Amino acid sequence: MIKTLIFEDSAFFRQLLKETLHSRFPSMDIAEAENGKDALQKVESLRPHLIFMDIKLPGENGLELTKKIKARYSDISIIILTSYDLPEYREAAREYQADHFLSKGASTKEDILTLVQSIITERDIDNWK
Repeated sequence: MIKTLIFEDSAFFRQLLKETLHSRFPSMDIAEAENGKDALQKVESLRPHLIFMDIKLPGENGLELTKKIKARYSDISIIILTSYDLPEYREAAREYQADHFLSKGASTKEDILTLVQSIITERDIDNWK
């Protein structure tokens, strides 16, 4: 089973992303958080395969969270999914070891689902513990 965490402050967007993911991956286990306060605790307890990370979160910056998570769990795939599609954010995402960067405004549901499928296939997540 693929375990996914969504760190996003918009309840509407979290629900939309969750529905989109379940449409293609019905057995995906999806947890969510709206702020960075308990992010590392959730990562620790759930050990997700995949994280969707917004940049602007109450309590902590998504890029800093990405850096902290990757320092402890380099095998977790992190997708920065943000409306801040600026070159400096893309560069920071690379520096902080995010695996992928998607713009909320420019990415379609199919773009997201195709990316997730490629991560599952590439990482052989179905066989992860």
